[in-house]
Amino acid sequence: MTAVADPALAAVPEPNVMSVPLRAEHVTKVFPGTTALDDVTFDVHEGKVNVLVGENGAGKSTLMKILAGVEQPTGGQVLVDGRPVSFTSVGVAAAHGVGIIFQELNLCPNLSILDNLFLAQEPTRGGMIDKRAERARAKELLAHLGQDIDPDETVSNLRVGQQQVVEIAKALTHDVRVLIMDEPTSALSNAEVDGLFKVIDDLRAQGVAIVYISHKLDELLRIGDRVTVLRDGRIVGTEDARDIDVDWIIEQMVGRSPASLFTRSEHQLGDVLLSVEDVTLPRVGGGFLLDRVSFEVRAGEILGFYGLMGAGRTELMEVIAGVRPEATGHIRLAGEDLGRKNVSQRIATGVVLVPEDRKSDALVPTLSVAHNMVLASLKRYLARFWLSRGKERTAVADMIRDLSIRVAGPDAPIASLSGGNQQKVVVAKGLLTQPKVLLLDEPTRGIDVGAKSEIFQIMSRLAEEGFAILFVSSELKEVLAMSDRVMVMAKGRVTADLARGEATEARLVAASAPGSGAPREGEPQ
Repeated sequence: MTAVADPALAAVPEPNVMSVPLRAEHVTKVFPGTTALDDVTFDVHEGKVNVLVGENGAGKSTLMKILAGVEQPTGGQVLVDGRPVSFTSVGVAAAHGVGIIFQELNLCPNLSILDNLFLAQEPTRGGMIDKRAERARAKELLAHLGQDIDPDETVSNLRVGQQQVVEIAKALTHDVRVLIMDEPTSALSNAEVDGLFKVIDDLRAQGVAIVYISHKLDELLRIGDRVTVLRDGRIVGTEDARDIDVDWIIEQMVGRSPASLFTRSEHQLGDVLLSVEDVTLPRVGGGFLLDRVSFEVRAGEILGFYGLMGAGRTELMEVIAGVRPEATGHIRLAGEDLGRKNVSQRIATGVVLVPEDRKSDALVPTLSVAHNMVLASLKRYLARFWLSRGKERTAVADMIRDLSIRVAGPDAPIASLSGGNQQKVVVAKGLLTQPKVLLLDEPTRGIDVGAKSEIFQIMSRLAEEGFAILFVSSELKEVLAMSDRVMVMAKGRVTADLARGEATEARLVAASAPGSGAPREGEPQ
């Protein structure tokens, strides 16, 4: 009698161990109450950028942690050159040539580049740390990565892009054959992204296998060789990057057409709610971060802001929110001049900011979901001198329901949520202050397409309810799809104010160029 092979096993091709230095084979990972990975087989090809993409919670980070020795699988195995291995720690994985760069940079900002590169692995000579050997190796690594930086420079003095290169150099202090990069461009400018991609190209040419995770889908097709999509802990597709497009990736990730992601309902706009007149923000050392910015926003209007990094969009949101008291000009809410009102006073008046960096500026990682959500509106739940836990819990439960926040319960740690759900908690925190004007600075940064769609649905619903929404985004498609009007900024100035029907990608890009806009008085024409 002929044995019938297990179809699930037959569906997984045997790897060529010469070209696949690392392989996760039928890997399952179970956490209490959830299966993060379910029978996943993933090949990492030598000299290729192996892209891994999926929504928050799809299992990407769990798989990466297993490949890097941070977590161990519940079932299945990891193979190096075709042989089973047990990565019991990051150090064991590094000894096998596997390095990882996490999304949150893991550097000591108060130490030099040199000290960061060799921390806990300093070369010694005669029982003493061999600084000469360290410095020579550091210069070699930085030159190899195309960076002319002094190894003795303190890390806190470096740009984010340079810090990212230091992280790569740190991984390369080991004999790395596989380098895992989790969201490496989430905080980089376009120029820094180009520099990072050059480094990746060089590593690829030397035969290093790159595992690359990002939510920036256009970026994935630009740098990737093979694209693997995870959904709900299972692999749903793997293709060569040259054979697919962004729409294919989105459909695999979320199981529906990309056209359904941008939902925006047409509705009547109200009277002018927010008026900004001649707002100017001086720059330390001279010049201006904001230069005579003026505009109006009506109730129910979504006003999108587009521009390159350094254009002044974030600074403008901070001025309106009261974070920058040194600014001059007039900001009026429903005719009332906000004048010298500070942040808390502006929140009480009806202006609230959802900042760009939720982890640093909006969330307290040691607190629960509920406590993070009510931080800006605690006074609303006071009963004499005590907090009314009943009122607080009712408000939190309503927000969890209304914003579809996926969480085990209000007492769950905020750190246990995916990026998209953390972002919705920050939005809920702002909404609990009962604002009239909502300032959203890069609200979809670092979250997947499914979570972006949910944020857009929330924005559209709030606009229907009469909120005025100021929406900053670096993504052209998002700004064009969601805005009633688009304002473009360059070098602290408004260079274009376009109605929905007038705004195109070409016009936005042209207006965002550094030379756009009229010069200040006294400047050369």
